[in-house]
Amino acid sequence: MFVTSAFAQESAPATEAGHAATEGDTHSGTSVPAEAHGMFPPFDPATFPSQLLWLAITFGLFYLFLKRVVVPRVGGIIDVRNDRISQDLDQAARLKGEADAAVAAYEQELAEAKKNANAIGQQANDAAKAEAETARKKIEAALDEKLGEAEARISSIKANAMKEVGSIAEDTASAIVEALVGGKASKAEIAAAVKSVAG
Repeated sequence: MFVTSAFAQESAPATEAGHAATEGDTHSGTSVPAEAHGMFPPFDPATFPSQLLWLAITFGLFYLFLKRVVVPRVGGIIDVRNDRISQDLDQAARLKGEADAAVAAYEQELAEAKKNANAIGQQANDAAKAEAETARKKIEAALDEKLGEAEARISSIKANAMKEVGSIAEDTASAIVEALVGGKASKAEIAAAVKSVAG
């Protein structure tokens, strides 16, 4: 800060008076007379021109410093960040597209797997029905064969039983006649009587 001539003249008598007071009175300390105080230099209207000059120079240098050094660096940093952000956004868009494509492929494969599973299930169901139908037909054929054999056996047993029924009936009739009449009847008469009753 520059010192103006008015301030220098005001401060010079104050310093001389201070030295004189120091030499004369040692007990008064460092006190300065009230008239030696001038106005604070920044508030002194006589120093305004030099203050304005230094303000303009300082502002100009500060402006040049900002324009040449700070603003380009900040602009470079902002450009780098903008480039990085745009690259990140592009990468995010690319990854989103890949994710969407992967989801679509997954859904398509899932749909195909469901369709294949349904087809396989239907084939297995049809095969099981065909096997069950074949087994049922085999069982029915075996049952029919056994039923035919059983009917043939029953009819042969019935025929044998009917043959034996005739002889049993003749023997029984002969025994009844002997018991009731007391005499014996001939086998031909008893056979004719049994045949007439059975017929």
